[in-house]
Amino acid sequence: MLLFFLSFFFQMTREQYILATQQNNLPRAENAQLYPVGIYGWRKRCLYFFVLLLLVTMIVNLAMTIWILKVMNFTVDSPLVLQSDRNVTVNARNHMGQLTGQLTVGADAVEAQCKRFEVRASEDGRVLFSADEDEITIGAEKLKVTGTEGAVFGHSVETPHIRAEPSQDLRLESPTRSLIMEAPRGVQVSAAAGDFKATCRKELHLQSTEGEIFLNADKIRLGNLPTGSLSSSSASSSNSRQTVYELCVCPNGKLYLSPAGVGSTCQASSNVCLWS
Repeated sequence: MLLFFLSFFFQMTREQYILATQQNNLPRAENAQLYPVGIYGWRKRCLYFFVLLLLVTMIVNLAMTIWILKVMNFTVDSPLVLQSDRNVTVNARNHMGQLTGQLTVGADAVEAQCKRFEVRASEDGRVLFSADEDEITIGAEKLKVTGTEGAVFGHSVETPHIRAEPSQDLRLESPTRSLIMEAPRGVQVSAAAGDFKATCRKELHLQSTEGEIFLNADKIRLGNLPTGSLSSSSASSSNSRQTVYELCVCPNGKLYLSPAGVGSTCQASSNVCLWS
């Protein structure tokens, strides 16, 4: 609006100048009256008013711009800060105006909607974390879980190596269900500088469908084996404390101890075999 009025006044001035120039080329009469050329009266006052209004508008705009930059802490060295009472949403669109990506920062969660989400290292640009519809990839050298409950996986987990921190124990546990480790070419569990313990509440099964179970050690101990009872004749003749026992096997494969004698004391009708 202001530019329209300025152009209107300049157009009037130009027309008056042209009329005055054309009159100078005409022959003048002796008593011809001369009229001054320019903007006078209310037109001049209106022009000054609009020029002053334009100057005030420019000053106000400059002051508002400086105030906005100061409130948002927008400088060359500091980062850009976006604040909102509800959330901050950043949208990305293609040349057709279609939404291709969206990042929403809210009070309860940070949501990102895109085809692929990546987190890269600042030094070499290496991908540290990436996620899409098919898979999630973690490219960091070490994945550390510090929660008290550990890591919970709803389905299968594939990894070539699992190890604990130095001087820390590694524990694989299933509190309410079973723990299964399978490998087509074998499963190896070793403790180079300590003990290997396997405990269970009910039964521990060692089964080999085609091979054998091989126990190789300097000493093999079978603790808490039941002791079979002696016959009446053998019990009356044995008055000393028994220190040597014979290892016996029941027809069902159960092991038990029987006091050693001159001959074999293993009996298929032993109380251990009958009550097992």
